Amino acid sequence: MTDTFASAASASPSAAYTVPQERRVVTAIPGPKSVEMHKRRLESVSTGVSSTLPVYIKKANGAILVDLDDNHFIDLGAGIGVTTVGHTEANVVEAATNQVQEFIHTLFTITPYEEYIRVAELLAAHTPGDFKKKSVLINSGAEAVENGVKIARKYTGRRAVAVLDHAYHGRTVLTMAMNYKAMPYATGFGPLASDVYHAPSSYPYHDGLNGADAAVRTITYLEKVIGASDLACLVVEPIQGEGGFMVPADGYLPLLQEWCTANGVVMIADEIQSGMARTGAYYASEHFGWVPDLVLTAKGIAGGLPLAAVTGRAEIMDASQPGGLGGTFGGNPVACAAAIAVFESIERNDLLAEGARIEKALLAGLEKLKSKYDIIGDIRGRGAMIAIELVQPGTGDTTKLPYAAAVSSIAAFAAQHGVLLLTAGTYGNVLRFLPSLAVTDALIADALTVIDHAIAAL
Repeated sequence: MTDTFASAASASPSAAYTVPQERRVVTAIPGPKSVEMHKRRLESVSTGVSSTLPVYIKKANGAILVDLDDNHFIDLGAGIGVTTVGHTEANVVEAATNQVQEFIHTLFTITPYEEYIRVAELLAAHTPGDFKKKSVLINSGAEAVENGVKIARKYTGRRAVAVLDHAYHGRTVLTMAMNYKAMPYATGFGPLASDVYHAPSSYPYHDGLNGADAAVRTITYLEKVIGASDLACLVVEPIQGEGGFMVPADGYLPLLQEWCTANGVVMIADEIQSGMARTGAYYASEHFGWVPDLVLTAKGIAGGLPLAAVTGRAEIMDASQPGGLGGTFGGNPVACAAAIAVFESIERNDLLAEGARIEKALLAGLEKLKSKYDIIGDIRGRGAMIAIELVQPGTGDTTKLPYAAAVSSIAAFAAQHGVLLLTAGTYGNVLRFLPSLAVTDALIADALTVIDHAIAAL
């Protein structure tokens, strides 16, 4: 089967790519080889591990995924923000390959190595703030959240943890309690961790509050429901990820930081999805003039290899006793080598500018769609982290009722035509665009054409 929509991105790919950077659908989706692989998966993999699209990938490069049936998908998810520099980016592949040939593991807390130190140095140089910083390296985003909370509690001697409405922080016992949405992340997995509190957030599209008023609402909750003297930390995604890419009102985050500093509360930026050049800055906090006490990094830091970090004020990071932080695979040398290559590629290829380019292309195309379809209620985000919130027809200026069914239909239609889209939102009514910084304007235009047809097909 050949896709009925001709790809608009059929120009010859750059010599830097090993896969043509174009959409190509040659079978039904999923194709016969993916169908057979899925049968094997159902026999051996827990049903708790679900997949957005049951197509099985054999190769990926740049912004393109190739499945077992040789269908080429425009990847607008990047492994949920992981392959930010592009799939199999040459510098990352070379660095990881070279490191594998030298040594793969020793455990930094037994016999250390330079690669771990270099990543910590790079994080200190690129996270917000010009104060003395230190880091601990671990494996995943949820592990970074756990360690950030642990460090804050040790430093403050306090118990309580505050997060914001619509937050997502992970699937571990602590982070399940920190998420706003129970299903599917926490349902049936209780009891959940205690001393976790959910404060009102800034959601301009729905609450209409400016930054100052939204901050007052949040701070009032923190003071009245928890009490500053019991609060160890406030954990905030500067742009909320799974919640639907909510961008806070101007001034909101700095005002929360001002309150936290005045009250001895550690304010933590969960930059797991928004960090590492994704938004046109190294960290999304920079867009809001926010300098957090601790920054959590994961996903995009190592080009696809598992690595995460907690970075922050040295006096906070040093609160732990020796041996209190670490883990068997934390700061693995191969992942560290890949992370160093990611930082180098961001600088060498001016990827911050690429984030700004992608934002411009996405916003222009999405605004055109919004002018055609009243179900697009809001467009928001920064850089290569953009979302649209879909509302029931005719409700965009009034009740703004969620239109989750449309999101599911659009994502399914797009998949059938070679575009991988991610859904999000507390109410399931958000389409998020999270491409790698390697995605071209032509691929964006082609994907938006498919989405246009998908909305029209509703």
